[in-house]
Amino acid sequence: MKKMLAIMLLMSLMTVSCNKDGTATTTDDPTQTTIEPTTDGSGDTTDPTTDDTADVPAPIPPSTSTLPALALSFKTNVLLYNLTASQEDKYNDAVALVKKVVGTEAFRKAVLNHTYNGSKLYANNNGLTNSQIYQSILDAAEKLTPAKNNTLDVGVKFYYTNNSVVGYTNGSITYINVNTKFFNNYDINEVAGNLFHEWLHKLGYGHDSSATARRPYSVPYAIGYMIRNLGKNFL
Repeated sequence: MKKMLAIMLLMSLMTVSCNKDGTATTTDDPTQTTIEPTTDGSGDTTDPTTDDTADVPAPIPPSTSTLPALALSFKTNVLLYNLTASQEDKYNDAVALVKKVVGTEAFRKAVLNHTYNGSKLYANNNGLTNSQIYQSILDAAEKLTPAKNNTLDVGVKFYYTNNSVVGYTNGSITYINVNTKFFNNYDINEVAGNLFHEWLHKLGYGHDSSATARRPYSVPYAIGYMIRNLGKNFL
């Protein structure tokens, strides 16, 4: 009898401890997930204590959003060459505003629904549909740096001249020129609109050089206005 009791005691010590529902007890909570580091391309992570070799998933839009992931992940890489500290602060605010507007449903709808002469298209559209133009913005492949990196890449230089030109660029340079005559008096959303207008030239979109009736419906003008007008909502 004593031998039988010893055997039964030994077997009870070898069984797995269970919860009341019969599931095995563990020190890991299966309802908790590991937070992987997310990066913005600069090398910074939200949690440097986690494994930085783990795959980082692409941004996923909320279930109620129809925005593509590239709209939410749109980035900027703007190099400021000869600005004062106060000018840099103002321009950086405009750059941040551009990112906010691009990541909205209102901007997507405005680009896709733009009309010219009664049809959903743009003047000087390079033969592209509105949807293709929107996608080219999200791809952000500048003509001089054609990789589709989802990033607005451009340099900015200031100058002053007493004429009606707000800014200009050309296809052989990676930067835009901004006239301080207008910049100094512009609101942040107006600076953002001008930045986007000039950057769209970097994507290969043009417009009439003179003030024709169709020029406001070109890609740089029309979408630059969208950035400016929608940007007011964030000021």
